[in-house]
Amino acid sequence: MSIFATGSATGTGVGGAVTVANLWAKVTTASLTTAAAANYTLTVTNVKVSAADIVFASVANGSNTAGTPAIVTVTPAAGSLVIVITNSHSGDAFDGTLVVSFGAFGA
Repeated sequence: MSIFATGSATGTGVGGAVTVANLWAKVTTASLTTAAAANYTLTVTNVKVSAADIVFASVANGSNTAGTPAIVTVTPAAGSLVIVITNSHSGDAFDGTLVVSFGAFGA
């Protein structure tokens, strides 16, 4: 089976959580005000993800224009995954949305 046959999904995170049902997804967070040197945790409920999966994730600015977002950890579990994003900026808090993309591969 081609990995491209799985399609993709999009979602909008509310309160640090989102539900999608695909191995590939792009999630736009709610507007964030995460302080400098602090973490934001996104919990993704996803019936297609298993604990043994290998998951790659990236983060980009949506409407955010301040702070410096970076992925810290991606932890898959049975039916979910947790993505921790840090604001690695020394002084500026986030001031908008982030776009988090991920792909899960069966181990």
